[in-house]
Amino acid sequence: MSLGRISVKNIFLLTCGGMAVSMLAICAVLLWMTGESWVLIGGGLLMLCALAWLYFLTVVFSKRLSVFTRELCRAMDQMISGSEEPMRAADRETLLARIGYRLSRLYDIMQENRRKVDEERQELQMLVSDVSHQVKTPVSNLKMVTDTLLSKPVTEEERREFLQGIRNQTDKLEFLFQTLVKTSRLETGAIRLEKKDAPLIDTLAMALSGIVYAAEKKNISVTVDCPEDLCLSHDGKWTAEAVFNLLDNAVKYTPAGGAIRISVEQWEMYVKLNVSDTGKGIPESNQAAIFRRFYREEEVHGEQGVGIGLYLTREIVTRQGGYIKVTSEPGQGSEFSIMLPTR
Repeated sequence: MSLGRISVKNIFLLTCGGMAVSMLAICAVLLWMTGESWVLIGGGLLMLCALAWLYFLTVVFSKRLSVFTRELCRAMDQMISGSEEPMRAADRETLLARIGYRLSRLYDIMQENRRKVDEERQELQMLVSDVSHQVKTPVSNLKMVTDTLLSKPVTEEERREFLQGIRNQTDKLEFLFQTLVKTSRLETGAIRLEKKDAPLIDTLAMALSGIVYAAEKKNISVTVDCPEDLCLSHDGKWTAEAVFNLLDNAVKYTPAGGAIRISVEQWEMYVKLNVSDTGKGIPESNQAAIFRRFYREEEVHGEQGVGIGLYLTREIVTRQGGYIKVTSEPGQGSEFSIMLPTR
């Protein structure tokens, strides 16, 4: 039988029985060797005294163990409920103090985990709320257009306009879902950025290819100032995605006939990539908020977009060890600076 499964009462009985048998055997040997009866009487008295003190020790130990168990259970209940922190014993030499110290550490860890879970839950609720808000408008427009097409006859020209509207709303939904998938895969680690030495001009060319048509349509001039031999350790595909988001916003918010300039400067520790435009600019009060997910200024709600491009750009840059900043004034255009480490 394992000692861990024996109760305190049985341990006491076994100890008393063993001690009594041992002392009686010793008294019997002494009586046989000396032939004196007082030896047997004295041994019996000693055995009774030992049993009495052992009983006293067992009672005290049982009460102490009961108090210790009760305090331990109370501390664990407090930890489970999270109502209050378990008490820390002042005397660190006792067993209760050592266990209490470890329980306090465990409590702190549990509280930190609870805090993280609450933050993740709130972030998930905000994400669901933001997505539902972004999806609500195009879905409502689609329902309105299809109801119109189903309920009344329309001319061929009106039908084409309605179909074009449906196409525009589905494009907006597709763009939203693709952006969400990119963000989700990047945040959850499903996609890992792989930094490799590559010419930065190739990355810029990849980003520029996505806005050339839109810039020409608005007669916006785009200039690039980047050394062709500048190589940088970076993830070309995702860095191009980050730069494209900046260029896409620059084209959207720059009036026709404006200008966009891309310049690259090599510093000792960083490579600075600037994207500047002659657009409407961003008020200083909004500059900290533009990198939040789904944030859009009130005055630009008419422009196509969901307000996630700058958030994704910042995530891509920071995951490569860099950072991004903005300098802008209303009516004076904006300049976004991406700082990527040289090593």
